[in-house]
Amino acid sequence: MEECISVFDMLKIGIGPSSSHTLGPWRAAERFLGELRSENLMHTVSSVKIDLYGSLSLTGKGHATDLAIMLGLSGQDPEYIPVSSIDGIIKSIKDKNEINFGNEKQIPFHFSEDIIFNKNFLPFHANGLTFTVQTTDDKEYSSTFYSIGGGFVVKEERINAKKKIAIKCAFPFPIDKATELLDYCTKEHKKISEIVYENEKSMRSEENIHHELMRIWNTMLECMYIGCHSEGILPGGLHVRRRAFDMHQNLIGLANYDSPQTWLEEIRKTEVKFRQILKWVSCFALAVNEVNAALGRVVTAPTNGSAGVIPSVLMYYLVIENHNAGEKEIKQFLMVASEIGSIFKKGSTISAAMGGCQAEIGVSSSMAAAALCELMGGTPEQVLMAAEIAMEHHLGLTCDPIGGLVQIPCIERNTMGAIKAINAAELALETDPKNAKVPLDKVVDTMWQTAKDMNNKYKETSEGGLAIAVNMADC
Repeated sequence: MEECISVFDMLKIGIGPSSSHTLGPWRAAERFLGELRSENLMHTVSSVKIDLYGSLSLTGKGHATDLAIMLGLSGQDPEYIPVSSIDGIIKSIKDKNEINFGNEKQIPFHFSEDIIFNKNFLPFHANGLTFTVQTTDDKEYSSTFYSIGGGFVVKEERINAKKKIAIKCAFPFPIDKATELLDYCTKEHKKISEIVYENEKSMRSEENIHHELMRIWNTMLECMYIGCHSEGILPGGLHVRRRAFDMHQNLIGLANYDSPQTWLEEIRKTEVKFRQILKWVSCFALAVNEVNAALGRVVTAPTNGSAGVIPSVLMYYLVIENHNAGEKEIKQFLMVASEIGSIFKKGSTISAAMGGCQAEIGVSSSMAAAALCELMGGTPEQVLMAAEIAMEHHLGLTCDPIGGLVQIPCIERNTMGAIKAINAAELALETDPKNAKVPLDKVVDTMWQTAKDMNNKYKETSEGGLAIAVNMADC
C-alpha cells in the first residue's frame, strides 16, 4: 500500500526558487538537526560539512541549494522566515565564517569549503545530500537524505514509511490510482473534492482544513500581487527583466486598490476579450515565477518551478469565469488539484531531476485542468479526462534551465502550462467520457516510462538542450 498524501503535502508554502533544490535541502537540514538532537549530539558539534550529489550539485548554485542549506542549518523555517531577512543571514555567515547552528550555538563554517559539490550521482535518487558533523570528542555523525521533488525529503531506508501507511489506512477513501478515485465518486455519489475532503477530515478538524486551505490561497494571491507590482532584474546573472509588472500595468490601467483582495475585485471590472484573457493568465503565472526566481515566498504546486500554473488558473476562474466565486470554490479547486498531483507522485514522479519538466509543468497543468473542470461543472469522469489531456500534451517535456537558474525557460513555461490547463478543461467539458480513449492511469504510467527513457542531460542537470545551446555569456 502506498503512503498517504494530504492536500498540505502537495501544496506547501516555502521559499523559491526550487522545491527539490531549495525547499527539499532546507527541510533536509532541519531533519538533520532533529536527528542530532534526538541523538543528544547538538551540544558536542564542532563542525559541519555538506556533500551535494547529482542534480543538486550540477544545478545547485543556480537553484540556491547552498543558501537553503545554510538557512536550514541556522534553524530558520522556510514557511515563516521573513523574506527580507534572508540576505542578512547569508551575509553574516559568509562574513564571519561561522553559523548559528540550529539557532543554538556558533560553530565555524566556511561557505566555499564546507558545502562540497560532487558531480557523481548516488544510486537511490538524482538529488542526494549528506550532512556530516565532527564532535568535540572526535566522533563523526553522518546522515544522507534525498530531495525527491515537491519539497518531499526521504532517507533510503524510508524510516517514516510505516507511519505514512498507518495514516493512509485511516483514510475512509485510500487512493493510489485514478480508477480507485472514480470508483469512490461513483459509489458515494460525490465529487472528487468531496472525497478528498472526507480523507482530510480523518486527519484534522474542518476548521483547520478551512484555515490552512485559505492560508495557501492567500499566499498564492499575495505572491501574484507582489509579482505584478515588482519591477527590475532577477538575480542570478542572466539579467532577466521582470515582465509581469509592465504587462499588469497595461492591463489594469488606472484602477484604484490597496490590497490583494481589492486588486482582485478591480481585475473583475476590466475588459474581457480573448487576447486580454491570455494576457491576464500569462501575467499571473509570470508574476508568481518571477517572485520564485527572486527567492520569494511561493506555494509549491506541486513544485516551485511550476508554482505559477495553479494560482493563475484559479485566479482566471475567480476574475473571468465566476465573479461570485469565493472561499467554497477556492477550497474545492485546491483539493481537486492536490489529489491529481498525489496520483502522479505515487505512480510516476514530480521531480524534474527524475522525469524532466513533464514532472513539474506537466503535472501542475494536469492538476489545474482537473480542478478547473470540476468548478466548471464537470463530472468526475470529465475531471479525470481534463487531467489526462493536459498531461498527454506535456509528455517528454525536458528540464534544461540555462545557468541552472529557475528562469529560462521555466518562467514562461508556467504560462504555457496554465493556458493548456484551461484548454484541457474546456475540451473535457465538451467530451462524453464514454468516448475517451486514454485513461489517466495510462498517462501516468506512460509519463514514468518516458521519464526512465529520457537522457539524464535533460533532467535538470543543465547539461543539454537550451542550457548548453544558450550560455551565460549570450545573456
